[in-house]
Amino acid sequence: MRGFRPRTERPGLLGRRSESEVLDRLLDGIRSRRGGALVVRGEPGIGKTALIDHALAAPGLKVLRAVGAEFESELAFAALHQLCKPTLRWQERLPAPQREALDAAFGRTGDGAPNRFHAGLAVLNLLSEAAAEQPVLCVIDDAHWLDEASTQALAFVARRVQAEPVGLLFAERDASERHELACLPELKLRGLADGDARRLLASQIHAPLDGAVSDRIIAEARGNPLALLELPHTTDLAGGFALPAASPASGKVEASYRARLAELPVETRTLLLIAAAEPTGCPILLRAAAEQLGVPDDAVTLAEETGLVAIGGRVRFRHPLVRSTVYRSAALDQRRAVHRALAETIADTEPDRKAWHYSQGACKPDEDVAAALERSADRAQVRGGVAAAAAFLEKAANLTPDPTRRAVRAVVAARAKRDSGAADSASSLLSMAEAGPLDDLQRATVATLRARMAFDRNRDDAAVEKLLRAAQLMAPLDTFSARETFLEAFAAAVFVGRFTTADRMLDIAETARAMSPTPSEPRPLDRLLDGLTTQVRHGYTAAVPELRQAVDVYRGGAGRDAYDVGQLWVACGPAMDLWDDSAWRALAARQLELVRSAGMLAELPVALSYRALAHVHAGEFADAAALVDEAHAIAAELGTPAMLHVDVTVAAWRGDEERTTRLAHIATRDADARGEGRLLSATEYARTVLLNGLGRYDAALEACQEAGDLDEISFHSWIPVELIEAATHAGRPDLAEPVMKLLSERTAASGSEWALGTELRSRALLTEGPAAEKLYQEAIERLARSDGAPHVARARLVYGEWLRREGRRSEARVELQAAYEQLSVLGAAAFAARAARELAATGARARKRVGDAPTRLTAQEFQIARMVATGATSKEVGTQLFLSPRTIDAHLRNIFRKLGITSRRQLRDLPLTT
Repeated sequence: MRGFRPRTERPGLLGRRSESEVLDRLLDGIRSRRGGALVVRGEPGIGKTALIDHALAAPGLKVLRAVGAEFESELAFAALHQLCKPTLRWQERLPAPQREALDAAFGRTGDGAPNRFHAGLAVLNLLSEAAAEQPVLCVIDDAHWLDEASTQALAFVARRVQAEPVGLLFAERDASERHELACLPELKLRGLADGDARRLLASQIHAPLDGAVSDRIIAEARGNPLALLELPHTTDLAGGFALPAASPASGKVEASYRARLAELPVETRTLLLIAAAEPTGCPILLRAAAEQLGVPDDAVTLAEETGLVAIGGRVRFRHPLVRSTVYRSAALDQRRAVHRALAETIADTEPDRKAWHYSQGACKPDEDVAAALERSADRAQVRGGVAAAAAFLEKAANLTPDPTRRAVRAVVAARAKRDSGAADSASSLLSMAEAGPLDDLQRATVATLRARMAFDRNRDDAAVEKLLRAAQLMAPLDTFSARETFLEAFAAAVFVGRFTTADRMLDIAETARAMSPTPSEPRPLDRLLDGLTTQVRHGYTAAVPELRQAVDVYRGGAGRDAYDVGQLWVACGPAMDLWDDSAWRALAARQLELVRSAGMLAELPVALSYRALAHVHAGEFADAAALVDEAHAIAAELGTPAMLHVDVTVAAWRGDEERTTRLAHIATRDADARGEGRLLSATEYARTVLLNGLGRYDAALEACQEAGDLDEISFHSWIPVELIEAATHAGRPDLAEPVMKLLSERTAASGSEWALGTELRSRALLTEGPAAEKLYQEAIERLARSDGAPHVARARLVYGEWLRREGRRSEARVELQAAYEQLSVLGAAAFAARAARELAATGARARKRVGDAPTRLTAQEFQIARMVATGATSKEVGTQLFLSPRTIDAHLRNIFRKLGITSRRQLRDLPLTT
């Protein structure tokens, strides 16, 4: 990896605004027929390749590329051949001496050495011919490895392209000894500024990190983007209590550092080892530990004289690789001695850091150290540091001498590791536990954790079966825990949907009911499980009282513990089925808040998806899209399935046919491959929404027919409504009538404004004559009192369509214009276009309100703007989005500039969109 690729969009690279402007001037000049050249220089990892990628993304240019290679650096004209090969079709247009020079240079004739002047001129003319069709950019990466002949020819060309629409961009290291390019314009890359470095580091770490360790990484990286990107992956961050890398660094660089270390006195090496083992870089702690180990004072001077380390206000190594090399080159007993000295030196006011160093210094199991680590884990958990808690617990398990206690601690550590997204470590810890003397309850706990991890990886029926078996194994041993697992199995079965065995859901419900009765003082979880099992066994209407009671309990404050977040997303399903949109929104918001604050990465994509769906219901499509982007990024990092069901739903409501179709194809393929029925149903729902918006009702009816027949939990309030609209417009009321009957039973049992308004709207579609008008009008009134803004607008749309069919054009225009305006503001483009077509059919033209064209922000800018508009501080927003406050402030400056405002207060009343 020669550079870095920050997750930013053109034209800005992270921390490279001025450098990007220099490059853009070159590119603009090429497009304006002003040729030029630029040499980008910098140390390895400083970002040269990122700038090259920035150039490659520039529109309107034909790109030719060559990359220097060390093993070809002695092969004359090797790089030049790479670059020119696409242009050789114009070689016949060159004068004979130039053609012959190229043939000789590229080994196509045996007529001796080529004339380098002719070869250079031939390349210039070839590029000129190519540029006659389209401006040309030549990109030469790793120019320090170019062969000398190619370097000379390219330098020749670079000095003669000023009158041609041709540019040459070179990237080479500082240490290059090539002098041919020295006369060309240079762009020297330095390290990133502190704020940008912190932003880049934050992009790699999605969990709480000890502040002192973060400062140490920033200091040692010295702004080098590659170091900032790689250090979190080559360092055991342990939730903030870092150790140097366990994996080898660059071989040649490390070998040179090892050689220099071998020449140093033992005392100096010991001092460097202390510095390498202590992640905060505190010079006072360094000297105290050195004294503890009997290292003389002059060792500090000798260490600094090596140039490998600087000891001032903070201990800083010359390069991060120095630190890792120092640590790994020391013998194990030396490292342990250093950690013990650091532990003895650290004040009692820092018990966690003290315990961590004691654990690294332990040469055998030690219950006192293990217990201290366990206490540290408890403190980390309270602070929301799941990753740190998991690291402490894992080390505690490893250092526990008693086999039984070690197995128990391994199980606890495995749960924490799974919550922090470290599935491999969690699996290893479970293996450790299984090797110990576990009792039946502990083995059931291990089985439960393995089943949960199986569902994290694959949301299929096999994972559901594992959860059910784990619950059955737990049932005679621990009723409370068994009921928790039954609830998880139930939720998993909902995800798998149509791909479960025919009676899987009933098996779970019957088995859960057959075990010990609910306690006299049932927990919220027990109420939720009882309601769901009643729904499966006896139907929706019979379950409504229990489900409503469960949802109310959770909305009233239950499930505030970080370990209860899974219950919250399960409770969201009944809230949707009860048509209680305010409860659904509140539960989804609380779940996301808990998951974020606890740093529970494994749970984050699901939490983001439920909150995004609530945004979709409210017509807040940009908010939903921002959360979807975040969910995709986290899922990719964890290696878990992406949350496509929300992504495709947002695209459908926005009327984006191309994106909806593409995502639906991917989602259908993935759902079939993984056996995830919920994704398939969500995709069919999304396609129906899109097709209803586009007015393709026959296709919409076909798209939702299978999902409508399944009548799945959590889709009761979504699919029937779309099916009824599609069927009535397609002239198939016979298909809508049975669905309408079922819908009416459920909405009557719910009684919410959303439910009753939806029922009235759907019934109006199936009603003829004056009776329909009253239904439409009452539907609009009721839906307006719900959170569902797009549903209000769609009710006005179908009412307007009905008025037009009744020949009441002027009244139809009022409703259709209102629907058009509302749908346009929400960003429901397909439905807005449908309203515009209906208006045209009345002889009117859709009118956009003044100010309805909102400024477009990126998805991340929009998310930040909406959060700040609610009064959130930069620190609060940064915590939510895993960014530094300074980064949030930088985004806000861009947002203010785009929106033409100057303060946070002004954000509240602006129309925002992505």
